[in-house]
Amino acid sequence: MSTRSSGHPATPWLNAEEERAWRAYRRMVIVVHVRTTRDLAEHGLSEPDYEVLSTLSERPGNASPLHEQAAKMGWSRSRLSRHATRMEARDLLRREPDPADGRGCILILTEQGLETLRNVAPAHLASVRRHFADRLAPEDLAALERIAARIEAAAD
Repeated sequence: MSTRSSGHPATPWLNAEEERAWRAYRRMVIVVHVRTTRDLAEHGLSEPDYEVLSTLSERPGNASPLHEQAAKMGWSRSRLSRHATRMEARDLLRREPDPADGRGCILILTEQGLETLRNVAPAHLASVRRHFADRLAPEDLAALERIAARIEAAAD
């Protein structure tokens, strides 16, 4: 069966196996996301807060251009800029002008941000283990990694 809308070429419907796999994938992502996000919130951080803090902690000088961080998160620059403003108000990061981009800025992890990350990381890792890693066999983890790599490569 196919469908046609808005002048787009006919797109085949998912077969039963594809639809079951798609729905299972979506349910898995939602369940893990909701539970790990809830666990982070118990420590006063959102998932994007943690993503920014952990990424900055891995970069030389604990710093990254805003545009690179936005691309990594799949966010627009303006969305991340607004989020960074809220994180800056909590002294988790600071911004400095980006010498390579006159309109951009560099996000820099503060001592408070690094300390927050150090305090929350063990609980976050325990949450990821509890809601994801410990529920899968080694071959399941390997299969997921292969699948993710294939989909990510196709997106590039």
